[in-house]
Amino acid sequence: MHVTGVLIGNISPARMAAFEVLYAVKEGAYASDALRDRTQSIETRDAKLASQVVFGCLRYQAQLDYLILLYSGRPAEQLDAPVAIALRMAIFQLRYLERIPPHAAVGESVELVKRHKRAATGLANAVLRKVNRQPVPWPDLATEVSCPQWLLDRWTEHFGDSEGRAIAQAALSEPTPYIRVPPDSPLPAGAELEATPVEGCFRLLSPVQPGMRLYDIGSQIIVPLLDLQAGHSYLDLCAAPGNKTLQALETRVSLAVACDINPKRIREIPAVCPRVVLDATRSLPFGRKFDRIFIDAPCSGTGTLGRNPEIKWRVQRQDFVRFRQKQSGIVSQAIEFLSPGGKLLYATCSLEPEENEGVIRGILANHRRLGCEREMRRLPGRDEGDGFYAAVLSQARSG
Repeated sequence: MHVTGVLIGNISPARMAAFEVLYAVKEGAYASDALRDRTQSIETRDAKLASQVVFGCLRYQAQLDYLILLYSGRPAEQLDAPVAIALRMAIFQLRYLERIPPHAAVGESVELVKRHKRAATGLANAVLRKVNRQPVPWPDLATEVSCPQWLLDRWTEHFGDSEGRAIAQAALSEPTPYIRVPPDSPLPAGAELEATPVEGCFRLLSPVQPGMRLYDIGSQIIVPLLDLQAGHSYLDLCAAPGNKTLQALETRVSLAVACDINPKRIREIPAVCPRVVLDATRSLPFGRKFDRIFIDAPCSGTGTLGRNPEIKWRVQRQDFVRFRQKQSGIVSQAIEFLSPGGKLLYATCSLEPEENEGVIRGILANHRRLGCEREMRRLPGRDEGDGFYAAVLSQARSG
């Protein structure tokens, strides 16, 4: 099905954008990217509502689908995609958002259904007439925390009942925005900030200003694990969009090289050091070794469900093994360019052991001159910010 960008009937720009983005996400797009592209031409107020509806529908999808079943007697997955999306949008606005006129949420959602499947208009009207704000007894914990049962089971097995539940519940909340202000740099004018225990990391309490780079607190804790010192040479193999590269360059290294496989994304890294487009799973093109190597590895992203809620509905068990193979390949290539006595920092924003401990244990088994100095894990719901895993590997000196 093709969804156009043309306004339909009396549907507001906000709800039209939200509908199109949610359909694009169903087809494989990432919500943040699709929202940014789709809302560039609409007013800020409409863009904000579109974002609330999109992320709310994705975060609470299991609850919304249960309500569709409760009110209609039909599972959401048996409905045509445009109908299910329109019903989720309406139910989310009616139950979860304040100050939304019910007639607007209902009327525009029914209009969306009518335009895409006229035969379902009666069903939509019947369902939405039943929606209210009364508490609902959810049928199970997975629905209550709006998380696939198999994913919740994994987290419970690996981290315990309370931690598993806390991870899923944390993904229901909008993430706190953070920025980084390097030590001895002035704070951005006009921004309301709150200091955190992490040096240089501030919670942003005011709206994001144009050009401001958001940088999660969990991410800001990773780079210091490398113990970068003035004069070190530094290689960042998965650098885009560049927040961690910029943080690393707060130290006066002798050489820094930032790499990424994506030519478009590597342009997001300011031109503060050489930038190289490459596939880090293949032989690297460098003629020297580096004192410090950082691999912010591509991963499933299950530690970032608060900001990327579509991942929890999209990820599959086999993805963890697929990522592990890629991650292991990147580390194996990087080791060849690690100086004697040097350190390699491996990190992911995944919670899954296949992508974390599994990768490191495999690397250590095959590279006897490497040792693991430290491992660190941050869990959403327990620790502030996104979930991360990091391991610092050190190379034995020659002789």
